Amino acid sequence: MPSRITCEVRDTAPVAVVRLAGALDLGTMRSVHQALDGALAAQPDALVVDLAEVTVRDRLALSVFAATARRAEEWPAVPVVLCAPPPAAARWLAESTTCRVVPVSPDCAEATRMAGAASSPRLRARLEPVAGACRRARELVGDACARWNLPEAAGPAALVLSELVGNVVRHAGTPMQVTLTLRRPYLHLAVVDGSRAAAEPAGMDLRAEGGRGLLLVRELAQRWGSVPTGPGKAVWALLPVG
Repeated sequence: MPSRITCEVRDTAPVAVVRLAGALDLGTMRSVHQALDGALAAQPDALVVDLAEVTVRDRLALSVFAATARRAEEWPAVPVVLCAPPPAAARWLAESTTCRVVPVSPDCAEATRMAGAASSPRLRARLEPVAGACRRARELVGDACARWNLPEAAGPAALVLSELVGNVVRHAGTPMQVTLTLRRPYLHLAVVDGSRAAAEPAGMDLRAEGGRGLLLVRELAQRWGSVPTGPGKAVWALLPVG
C-alpha cells in the first residue's frame, strides 16, 4: 500500500510553519518537497517544518529538508528550522548531513523563535510592468544600501536589479514583487513575476532581441538563477557585500 503524507501550511507571519503528518519515504518526499516549495513561494521571513506527526520510513528521504534549505538560502533567502522530530527521526537527523544544513529544535515554539531571530533585513515593493519600473528599482536599491550601510554595493546592485525588472517589463509584462534581502555575505535581489517562461541570457547571436541584460547580471552577480514559483517564476541574484 503506498505511503501517504499530508502537509499543512500555516502562515504565522512573519514565520511560515509547515506541519507534516504521515509516512516520509522515497515515495512521499516529492510531495513534501512541493509543499515546502509552495511555502517558500510566499516569501516568508523564515520557515519552520513540524515533524511531530511524521514517521520516517527511509532515512534517505530526510535529504528533502537539506535540499529545501539550500534552495531557500538562494531564494527567498530565509532560514529553515526543523522541529519536534520523533526519537528515531531525531537520531537519524543527528547522524546525517542534514543537520549541518538545517538546525533542529525539539520544541516548535522555540523553533519559531529561533527561525524568526535568524531572519534577515528585507525590503519589498510591488511594481507594475511600466516604463518607470526600472527607475523605481534603482531607488529601492539606493534606499536599502543607505539603510544597511552598503555604499559600495549600491552601483552594481542598482544595475542588476534594474536589469531583472526590465526583463519582466520587456518579456513577462506582469506585475512583479521585488525583494532585497541582506543575508551576509550577500545582498540578495529577487523579482517574482507572473510568467512561467524561464529567464535565460541570450547566446552569442548578436541579432537576438533580448537576453543581453541577463548576460550583464551573470557577469556582475556571484550567482543567479530562475526558479518556477506558483503561477510564475522568481529570478534572483546574489551580490557579495562582505
